[in-house]
Amino acid sequence: MAGIYLAESREQIARCFPVMHQLRPMLAADTFVERIEQQQREGYRLAFLDHEGTVASVAGFRVMSVLWSGKTLYVDDLVTDEAMRSHGFGAQMISWLVARAREEGCQTFSLDSGTHRNEAHAFYFRQGLRITDFHFQMPL
Repeated sequence: MAGIYLAESREQIARCFPVMHQLRPMLAADTFVERIEQQQREGYRLAFLDHEGTVASVAGFRVMSVLWSGKTLYVDDLVTDEAMRSHGFGAQMISWLVARAREEGCQTFSLDSGTHRNEAHAFYFRQGLRITDFHFQMPL
């Protein structure tokens, strides 16, 4: 049976690195815990789905209020281990996140996804998410 937990200890955070690294290959193992702890001080939370002692899926998220939509649970990072995809773990994580958003009194649940991630987009559509905006950025 899979369980979803918040990674709060340094050990739990470190366990999430191999899966998160699949989504964010620029991250380094030796600085990962510190980076997560810094973001946690800014409201970021890291959840992981543990299946039989293995981290199968990871989600980084924050609850915030934005003028245009009110209180939202925003997902910064969402990834399921490549070797464990198509077993329902991603759907379990989305369901957990949506339930968490409701518990937190959020009006919306949102995430951004890279334009090249076509398989992820198909998954998000199957989970009931819809494209409502475009995200623009400029490197500084």
